[in-house]
Amino acid sequence: MKSKFNPEKMDRGIASHARVLGANEGEIMGFPGTVRDRFMILGDESGGGFSLVEHHMPPKTLAAPLHRHSQEDEYSYILEGKVGALLGEEVIFGGPGDLIFKPRNQWHTFWNAGDEPARILEIISPGGFEKAFLEMHALGEGLSPETMEAIGNRYGVDVDFENTGPIIERYGLIF
Repeated sequence: MKSKFNPEKMDRGIASHARVLGANEGEIMGFPGTVRDRFMILGDESGGGFSLVEHHMPPKTLAAPLHRHSQEDEYSYILEGKVGALLGEEVIFGGPGDLIFKPRNQWHTFWNAGDEPARILEIISPGGFEKAFLEMHALGEGLSPETMEAIGNRYGVDVDFENTGPIIERYGLIF
């Protein structure tokens, strides 16, 4: 028997029940043609240990500006497509089944490096930073570099738009 995802139960700080989130369940936020996010497990639901977000990335799309987290590590498990990532000074590429580790305090960004859609499971540990994604999605088309940077600052994330431009140009990306 499947238990439906219930965000109201997440405010209690721990998971209140076992559940299955089906492949076609869960809200996907974002506009078509942009990076869209499916929130699978929020940090509040895991007791703060981690969050799990599925990123859907259109072809040749940068998922985030160059940034670094001071409080969390990120693990990107590639489900489909080809994903590129800048990790410090190193550029790497991965495909389905590969895991890209982005440790806290390291400058990084990532993108769909292919001509087909890409999907990754993003594990964020500890949880909580997924709320920044929710805030950005709530702004919709009102999201700007300034508001993105302000949201990042509230979550201990530094953003570098100046050095994001050359990455977009080098790999022929949209953002």
